[in-house]
Amino acid sequence: MSGAALGLEIVFVFFLALFLLHRYGDFKKQHRLVIIGTLLAWYLCFLIIFILPLDVSTTIYNRCKHAAANSSPPENSNTSGSFATATPAPSSQHLCFKPWSYIPDGIMPVFWRVVYWTSQFLTWNQLQTIGIAAANTWGLFLLVLLLGYGLVEIPRSYWNGAKKGYLLMKTYFKAAKLMTEKADAEENLEDIMEEVRKVNESIKYNHPLRKCVDTILKKCPTEYQEKMGRNMDDYEDFDEKHNTYPSEKSLVKLHKQVIYSVQRHRRTQVQWQILLDQAFYLEDVAKNEASVAHQFVHTFQSPEPENRLTQYFYNPTVEWYWECLLRPWFHRILAVILSIFSVIVVWSECTFFSTRPVLSLFAVFIQLAENTYNYIYIEIACFLSIFFLSICVYSTVFRIRVFNYYYLASHHQTDAYSLLFSGMLFCRLTPPLCLNFLGLTHMDSSISHQNTQPTAYTSIMGSMKVLSFIADGFYIYYPMLVVILCIATYFSLGTRCLNLLGFQQFMGDNDMTSDLVDEGKELIRREKRKRQRQEEGENRRREWKERYGQNREDSTRNRNVHTNPKESNFSDVNPNRSASKYTRGNNNRTERDRIELLQDPEPMDFNADTFTDDPLDPESGRYQPGGRYLSMSRSRIFDDV
Repeated sequence: MSGAALGLEIVFVFFLALFLLHRYGDFKKQHRLVIIGTLLAWYLCFLIIFILPLDVSTTIYNRCKHAAANSSPPENSNTSGSFATATPAPSSQHLCFKPWSYIPDGIMPVFWRVVYWTSQFLTWNQLQTIGIAAANTWGLFLLVLLLGYGLVEIPRSYWNGAKKGYLLMKTYFKAAKLMTEKADAEENLEDIMEEVRKVNESIKYNHPLRKCVDTILKKCPTEYQEKMGRNMDDYEDFDEKHNTYPSEKSLVKLHKQVIYSVQRHRRTQVQWQILLDQAFYLEDVAKNEASVAHQFVHTFQSPEPENRLTQYFYNPTVEWYWECLLRPWFHRILAVILSIFSVIVVWSECTFFSTRPVLSLFAVFIQLAENTYNYIYIEIACFLSIFFLSICVYSTVFRIRVFNYYYLASHHQTDAYSLLFSGMLFCRLTPPLCLNFLGLTHMDSSISHQNTQPTAYTSIMGSMKVLSFIADGFYIYYPMLVVILCIATYFSLGTRCLNLLGFQQFMGDNDMTSDLVDEGKELIRREKRKRQRQEEGENRRREWKERYGQNREDSTRNRNVHTNPKESNFSDVNPNRSASKYTRGNNNRTERDRIELLQDPEPMDFNADTFTDDPLDPESGRYQPGGRYLSMSRSRIFDDV
């Protein structure tokens, strides 16, 4: 059973890391080494979090077994000593039953040694003692910074999510900022594609660097590749003109710029569509809150059809009660529970060094379970505690954005550099996170100062005690700074500083935030009106086809029936077969033109609210459907003049 539990967790964690990497990365477009390296880093870090509770329960069982083996007869059972006070000696051997997830001796030390040094190999290349101490110290420094932010921001995000209209205003704010970034990405892509066009025209087919240019062209969007392919003259040699050709180094730089600009452009386009759907849905929630029928009505239907099971259980009535009535209360209750967990963590971080009396609440809970040898409770308590700590830390890693160089974007929009950097952060943060948790529960001998059997994890990774000034000073007192960071996060000091530096952040009491919210609201209203016109045009075309499509097919079929005998008789009488074929081809062409004129008419929309929107699509140079005609390309108007 113990081997099965360990094996199931190893397999489950692997698929969990694979799922998260698939959500943020792109297996088809990114390099295999990037995918493998990031997957290995995420997998090892998540594996440490899931396996550590099993190590704790196994260590407690080994302590019980060791205490029972060394216990004296009942009259001498009150022997003093640090070990006797640390672990209560059981009255009989049957109390030390094996936990369901017991791992045999010798497996966990090897397992932790492989996991730790594999993860550290991805980030550090130093000696063992100095390397472990430096890695844990640097990781603890980052851990406290990220933990202090997550302990406050996660409960507050759920509490603010329950406020009426808060998420909608924040979505408007994001829309205004994203539109600016989207326009900048489009302009940057146009500039880079212009440089690629010039390079493509200067370096011809027989140039030694033509292979490099072809590699760059493969990374360009399809529409740009077609334009550049049409303007390519393969019959002109590169040595016929004495031009200045770019060097290989400049082509490498251009290749890097193309990859970055295309990735950024694609990411902003996808994020814009996702943000529009989110804004439309939040507006629907705000409108349906005043509904008397208690039926949730969507402005736009989902393009993907829902399965029957979802339609049956999550019908419009259930959706209304969940979105408009139950979900805000659920977010409030969850915010209160998470706030209680945050208070427990902050209190334990400030008092975990005190062993007599034991002030850390995590240590109190574990010791109570240790007295009764309730291994199930121990593993559940350890898992929930370390899971909450990891959520606070890792969620901050996923939210961090360093300009456009490090940014974890969902829906397969994260670039290779951000994936690798996130894997490096996880490898540096997870070992000190687990050591900090073991310190909170007094399972680390350097904290409890007791001669007890250590866990396999601390026996491999708890080497900071080699350097006394780190083990007795920094490792114990530095986590207390989490209180200051939590206070700073609660009053949004970091957000206010970023606003002063010119980086707009969402703040309710700021004029700049109000202006961006109004701008985003207008952008969402414009996109909503455009999508409504498109749907109306599609509905009118569908109705037209349903009404007149069958009549056209019947008339065409009858016309062909009456035409065929005439054509056969005419061909028999007329000796000039070529003339008859020409005449018949003319009639068929005229008939096809008449039929095409009746197909897919494009109705004009004279019921639009305003005509201030620019109907011209700058990317394709054509008018969009929904009340607009297709126009000719600008570059083709005067071709025949």
